[in-house]
This record gives sequence, C-alpha cells and structure tokens, in this order.
Amino acid sequence: MKKLKLGLFPKVVIAIVCGALLGLVLPDAVVRLFKTFNMLFAQLLKFIVPLLVLGLVTPAIAGLGKGAGKMLLAVVVISYISTIFSGFLSFGGANLVVPHILEVGELSPEGVQAKEFAPFIELKIPPLCDILTALVLSFMIGIGIIVTNAPALKKGFDEFGAIVKLTIEKVIIPLLPWYIFTMICEMSAKGVIAAVMGSGVKIILTGVVFSILYLILQYCIAGAIAGKNPLRCLGRMLPAYLTGFSICSSSAAIPVTHRCTLRNGVSPEIADFVVPLCSTVHMCGSTIKLAVTSFAVAYIFGIDVPLAAYADFVLVQGIATVAAPGVMGGVLMASVGLLESIMGFSPEQTALVMTLYLALDGYGPACNVTGDGAIALIIDRIFKKKQ
Repeated sequence: MKKLKLGLFPKVVIAIVCGALLGLVLPDAVVRLFKTFNMLFAQLLKFIVPLLVLGLVTPAIAGLGKGAGKMLLAVVVISYISTIFSGFLSFGGANLVVPHILEVGELSPEGVQAKEFAPFIELKIPPLCDILTALVLSFMIGIGIIVTNAPALKKGFDEFGAIVKLTIEKVIIPLLPWYIFTMICEMSAKGVIAAVMGSGVKIILTGVVFSILYLILQYCIAGAIAGKNPLRCLGRMLPAYLTGFSICSSSAAIPVTHRCTLRNGVSPEIADFVVPLCSTVHMCGSTIKLAVTSFAVAYIFGIDVPLAAYADFVLVQGIATVAAPGVMGGVLMASVGLLESIMGFSPEQTALVMTLYLALDGYGPACNVTGDGAIALIIDRIFKKKQ
C-alpha cells in the first residue's frame, strides 16, 4: 500500500487539536521543552526569510525582464496595485468589523492571567540582513542582470534559489505543524486557548467574506473595462477557485486558471502570458488573509499599530510576495519578518498569525487565481488589438 500522505491543512488541524488537548494535561517540564523547540524554530524562520527573498525574488525579476515589453510592465503594475489595494481595503474593513466581533486586549497580559514557560536554552540565530535590505538588494541585482545580461550571475542565483526553496520545502514546511503544535500546547497550558480558538474562527470567516467581496469588485472593474458581464465571467472562474482552494497553490492551479480564462474570451496568446505571470506577482487573496489576520491579532492583544506602520507593511508585503511562487506557504514565509520588523509583533503573536493563516489556507490561493482571470480580461482589452 502506498504511504498515506497528509497535506499541510490536515496536519495543521491535527496540530491545533492535539496541542489544545495535551496542553491541559502535560507537566510543566514538557511544555518548557516544547517552548524550547518553538523558540529555536522561530530563530530559524528569522534567519531563512531574508535568504528566501534574496534567492527567489532576484531570479524572478531577472527572468521577467526578457522580451515582455510593455505588457510585462502593465501586468506587474496592475497586479501590484490590486495586491496592495486589497490590503488597504481589508484594513479598512477590519477596522469596521473586528471591534464588533472581538474584544480588545482579550489576549493581552492584563486581559489573561497566565503563567509563563521559559525555554531550557536560548539560542540566537541572527539573519544575514533584514528583509528590507534583502528586497532592495534583490531588485538591484535582478535589474542589473537584465541590463548587463549576466548569465553566470543569473545561473548562480537560480541555483541559490533552488537551495533555499529546497530548505523551505524539506525543512521549514514539514516543521510548521510541530511549531504550531508547540505554540498551541503552550497557550492551552496557559489557559488562553479557548479565547484564541473562539477568536480564530471569527477571524478566518471575516477573511473569507472579504476575499469574496474583493473578487466581485475586481470583476466589476474588469467587466466594465472589457465590456463583459462581470458575474458571468466570475462564474466561469469557479473551477479555478475550487482548484486553488483545494490544492492551496496559485502555481499548481495554472492549467485550470488558464482554461477558465480562455472561456471568458481572452485570446490564447494573452492568457499564455498573463496567467503564469500573475501566479507569481498577483497575491491579492494572500494579502487579504495577512491583512485581516494581523489586524485582528493586534486588536485582541491590545496592540495599537499606527496607520503609517500598517501602510508600510502592506506596501512592502506586496513586493515580498514575489518570493512566493512554487513554495507552499511562501507568501507567509516572505512576510514573517515584516510582522516583527514593521508591525512590532512578538514571536508569539507572529506564531498566532501563522496558525490562523494556515488554519484555512485554501481561500487565499483561491482568491489569487480567480483574480488572475480579472487581470487577464483587462490586459486582453488593452493589448489584443495591438497584438
């Protein structure tokens, strides 16, 4: 019999359930051991994220600059505007909705009287650079490769990116459920798990609703530009949405997204170009997930995040998501450093964002790939006659 393999989503669910139950009965020494693992893994995440950005964004930029011309620029600009616009809309919506469904400060030290668990050892793994430095360096090198046509340098970064991607897929992603398990176990032992789980369901459902509303808005705009019925076009993208939801990957859903885009009347040459490119640069659904989840976590912990800091997070995260293609959880991995460096989250708060993000991972990629079809409609309207 073939070995049974569970996807990331079932593993996260199992981690949450086991952590919540075992945290109630495990002795403090075992919880401290789990806390030690949690702390070490958090340090490893901080170390790997700048390398992920440098290793994946650089060759992506270098590859995007070959022979695409004005259409490339149009797709990238529209995708980035859509991504950050979804973040700002989610921030505004969360401001309106979250105060009515969550209680401010309910997970703050003042709101929850909980004992603390110290790790047995503390080990610091400082990253080679922060994520903003990695982003700037990636753009500098990527654009430099395009201008100077440096094949050896591009090959080097392609190979470096492959190593980083392998590390993410073989080390980081497999250990994520254990990281979530140890975090949930500690929260259960502290006595705050009921508040977290109750809040988590509300946060996830809020993100799902926001993503669906944003898709309707996208297709209303695309339909107006392309002169087509937006609801009919959105309905034809349903197989792409369900595929992205089930396999939790924008890149893996490309064949289905491409087929649905053609059904909407987009020319084959436009669809061939736009759909694979958007799977790399258009991450509106993932941004909605991060925006809603991070705002809600800040709210329930009683953290006051200034609007300027949140705007900075959305703008930079929209660039950081270029590191996401081909890596399960890549958007989340690329944004972990921003949660702490820009939003001021603690490792525990960042871990909670990761847990809620992964608890229903599918609706982010589903929104991403469905939104790609809207961008294809716009690009087809602009460039079809020119082509």
